[in-house]
Amino acid sequence: MAPDLERVAVLSDVHGNLTALEAVLADVAARGIERVINLGDDAGKGPRGRAVVDRLREVCEVDVRGNWDDFLPGISDDGPAEMVWWRDELRADQRARLAGKPLSHDLLLSGRRVRLFHASASSVHTRVKRQHTRAEFHGMFAATALTGPGPEPDVVGYGDIHQAFVDVHQGRTLFNTGSVGNAIDEPSASYVVLEGVPGAAEPGPFGLQIVRVPYDVEAELAVAREVGMPQYEPWARELRTAVYRGLQPVG
Repeated sequence: MAPDLERVAVLSDVHGNLTALEAVLADVAARGIERVINLGDDAGKGPRGRAVVDRLREVCEVDVRGNWDDFLPGISDDGPAEMVWWRDELRADQRARLAGKPLSHDLLLSGRRVRLFHASASSVHTRVKRQHTRAEFHGMFAATALTGPGPEPDVVGYGDIHQAFVDVHQGRTLFNTGSVGNAIDEPSASYVVLEGVPGAAEPGPFGLQIVRVPYDVEAELAVAREVGMPQYEPWARELRTAVYRGLQPVG
């Protein structure tokens, strides 16, 4: 009798966008998926970090630390006004939770060692872009202070860059979840479904699917306007067009 396959939803970069998160969670539930792992950057950029952090705490079996999770709780009172706003939108217990999240998580599916983190194997603040070098690719599979010791993984998944992709090279698979709340590859929420035999050391069927979920962008923008969120205009253009604010035309 064939072993039972299990599916795991891997999310990242919600960035305070509750409308997008709820759309993704509804899609996850409709697929009958019960395991949810989040790769960080829960708050900041969007208007509802507090609600997002609470919701992720309810549904995630694992929630690793992102770069915004790492620096946002430590923003000083004399820091940039928008950062202070996003910091203060969170409760004190939420800020402590974000700062204390684990940096990496490993699991075994169908004989494949899967490693998940936010940005890279070296740091939550080191970015590996979609157009990466082979040296950067292989560096994502290294055992480091961030990932801890142990055998190198066969599959690595991360977030951070807000662009979903899959790259397979020399028997290794690198994937990016894209972003739930602030995608810059297409204007919809993105996440990944992994499928395999949980905890199995022997090779078996393994699947990886990028899922795109439409959501009501204008509803979330209306909330941002209502609460007076800073940096509204560049964020609104990003959500509507999926073009990164640094690449948007000026004026």
